[in-house]
Amino acid sequence: MNVQSLRSALLAWYDENARALPWRVGPHERAAGVRPDPYRVWLSEIMLQQTTVPHATPYFLTFTRRWPTVVDLAAEDDGEVMGAWAGLGYYARARNLLACARAVAQQHGGVFPDIEEALRALPGVGAYTAAAVAAIAFDRQTNVVDGNVERVVSRLFAVETPLPDAKPELKSLASALVTTDRPGDWAQAMMDHGATICRPKQPLCERCPVSAHCTAFHQGNPERYPLKRAKADRPRRYGVAYLLTRGDEVALVRRPPKGLLGGMLALPTSEWRGSALTDEEALASAPTTAHWRTAGEIEHVFTHFALTLKVLRAEGDAKDVVWTRDLAVLPSVFLKAAKSGLASAGRG
Repeated sequence: MNVQSLRSALLAWYDENARALPWRVGPHERAAGVRPDPYRVWLSEIMLQQTTVPHATPYFLTFTRRWPTVVDLAAEDDGEVMGAWAGLGYYARARNLLACARAVAQQHGGVFPDIEEALRALPGVGAYTAAAVAAIAFDRQTNVVDGNVERVVSRLFAVETPLPDAKPELKSLASALVTTDRPGDWAQAMMDHGATICRPKQPLCERCPVSAHCTAFHQGNPERYPLKRAKADRPRRYGVAYLLTRGDEVALVRRPPKGLLGGMLALPTSEWRGSALTDEEALASAPTTAHWRTAGEIEHVFTHFALTLKVLRAEGDAKDVVWTRDLAVLPSVFLKAAKSGLASAGRG
């Protein structure tokens, strides 16, 4: 493979087709000397983990409007940040976000380190994020490999090892394509190409700027790659969510700071376990004694398990709860349960 020819073709394509993203400094701006804000690059990379660009974008705009600098974010109350994150999912990211912001503010004077190793030392910053921030924000020669890049590389080289076992091989192959020339643009060009041309399904090979270099294309079956191992079935858990209302208000609780959905406001809930709770067990776990009635059931899929939540509803009062009319603060599983329960009485 002629690496120089491949790079020239892909960068020329990126110069004309780069996506306009609110955290991005485009290739023409970069060429004119405009530098990206490392805070915005870091924030976008954290938000985009396991999240699509359309879903993450309004959250990014909200965060940067409320907290325009990393120092502003570091000074905010945990509950405010967790509430603003509600609905974005993978809530450990929000806790790590705050920890990292405070480390940058307190240990680095509010300035992000500009090398990969120092970025990796920050709380919640893994190998990928450190490489992405180093390349995109500081033009460091780092190897940025996300799911889009893995797919592009697997097709370019027709890698026969299935994921996830192929990850080291794909990372090594991707590294061979990185040079000191425009490393930030190169990282984003690879991502954009994977997102818009070299798509998981129905790749647009007729519009691909590097199809001449693509082994899978020449084999005639690029969609075959990347190969993947068969996924194991997700285990299922069962629980009960309690929708306690007081007029137009709903009772919420703050979940423990560690663990799944840690630190988030949520509906009171029973334990989540491998078998459904009996009626007696469901009532015993309720946050208060009241006339509880069944008000729906919802399904939700987390990364490692699927959840069935029965929704019980009652009108009443309770201690140690937060009363609110604003259900937007809830993570999606509890928002889904609350809407199900409210809809059972014609509300929502």
